[in-house]
Order: sequence, then structure tokens, then C-alpha cells
Amino acid sequence: MRIGLLGTGPWADTAHAPALRRHDGLDFVGVWGRRPDAAEELADRHGTRAYDDVDALLADVEAVAVALPPAVQAQLAERAARAGRHLLLDKPLAATVAQGRAVAGAVRAAGVASVVFFTTRFQPETEAWITEQAAGGDWFTGRAQWLGSVFTGDSPFADSPWRREKGALWDVGPHALSVLLPVLGDARRVTAAAPGPGDTVHVVLDHTGGASSTLTLSLTAPPAAAGATVELRGRAGVTLLPEATEGPVPALLRAADALLASAEGGRPHPCDAAFGLRVTEILAEAEAVLSDFR
Repeated sequence: MRIGLLGTGPWADTAHAPALRRHDGLDFVGVWGRRPDAAEELADRHGTRAYDDVDALLADVEAVAVALPPAVQAQLAERAARAGRHLLLDKPLAATVAQGRAVAGAVRAAGVASVVFFTTRFQPETEAWITEQAAGGDWFTGRAQWLGSVFTGDSPFADSPWRREKGALWDVGPHALSVLLPVLGDARRVTAAAPGPGDTVHVVLDHTGGASSTLTLSLTAPPAAAGATVELRGRAGVTLLPEATEGPVPALLRAADALLASAEGGRPHPCDAAFGLRVTEILAEAEAVLSDFR
């Protein structure tokens, strides 16, 4: 499958481009970015072509991978879907529910395949755990702590404007939801949300499976306190999400596998644009509750 990359930032350079270049089933045709000089530099590093015009890239490919801020991703993903291109997207799907609905609607109308890259869902140990816990069921409660030090350490994403604006809720919140929702069921409602230090937020969810869950999310944790933990408690006892042993590139290779399988078989992937939209809706609901504190 001929695929192009939209985006030239650190994530595009260190994760997307290496994965697209290495995948045996993909022909990495080229890259487009909002800064032509950055597109040229990334293309040179990864042995592909830089495009000045996004429509020219769309005309040359069957699919696109997107590594752009959520509002920009949503606009271009909708455009690509309407052009009949399959989509390998990043999280969050969009910056607003309206944008997310536009993407999901375009995907549905065009009949293209879509996969949203929730990293944990494409790592073998964690995905196997999620599948096992979802099959077991009868969970009483869940707890997810996703603590990053993006703004307190030396992260290459520290200068990201959209992360500064949207914070941990929208950056790492999707990761936590991608684990909890398939196990505990959809969130019927956000029952509570409160701010913590920096951009830290605490969110409480009521799930269709009968369980409740709490999420603690931050990009401003002390580096020594950073890390991700998911704990489930139920009749079977207590279980913890295992640590992943691989980085983002192998996970992206599996996400590309999933996109190819969905495009060839016509069956939606569990992490498709519709699921990305549902995550966006929950994030927006939590954001609305948090607005009472501002």
C-alpha cells in the first residue's frame, strides 16, 4: 500500500517515519508538513520525498499516516477520507467533538479503513492483558494513573502548543481510556472531575458494565514520579496492567498491520475513528466539568 506522512515534528520523525519506512507492506511515498524546510529535512533523513502540496501527496497514495496537532489532524483526515484514502491517525482524534464527528462521518461515508494509534493497544503484553480482562469481566472498579513529566523534564514535546493548551486530559487521557473502556465498558457519564497541581486532572467515570473508574492524568509530574499504572479490582481479585517492553516504532508497525487488514478485509478495527470519536466525547465531557473550576 502506498502511504504518505502528514507532519514533521518529533513524533513524526522518531516514530511514524521509521515505522513507515520499515514496514514490508507499505511503500513510504513521501511527507508533507506545514513547514516545507522541515518536510525536506525529514524526507532526507528517511529516504523519501517531500511534498509542497498536501493534495499532490494525497493524489499519489492510498493511505496517509498523520502526526499533527489534533485540530489540524482532524481537518486533514476528513479531507483525506473524502479523497478515499485510508487513515493511520494519532490520538486524540480531534480537539473538539464536532471535529471528531466530521472525521468519523467522512470515514464512514467513504468506506475507508481507519486506525487510531493508542500505543498501549498495539503492544503485545498490554493488548493481551486488555483482551484477557475484558473476557473475564465482573470488575468492581478500575484506577488509571498516567503521569508524565513533559513540562517538568527534558521531553521533546515540551514546546508543543496544543499540549500546553489542552494539557494531560487530552494528551494522556486517551491512553487511559483506551485501556479502561474495552474492559469496563463505555462510560455512561463523567461523574466528577477536579484539577490537581499543574495540568493534573482527576476524573471519575461510571461504566456501562457497572463498574466505576478513576483517572489521574498529568504532564507536570516530577520526573521521578512519572509512569503509567492501571489497576482493576473485582471478584477475581486485583490485576495490574503489565509494563510494555517495546517502544513506539514496533507498536506503530502493528498499527499499520491493523490498517492493512482492515482495508483488505473491510472490517473496522476496534481502535477506528468511531472509537476515537467516543474517546473525544468523553474528554470533552470531562473538560466541561473541569470548566467549573476556572
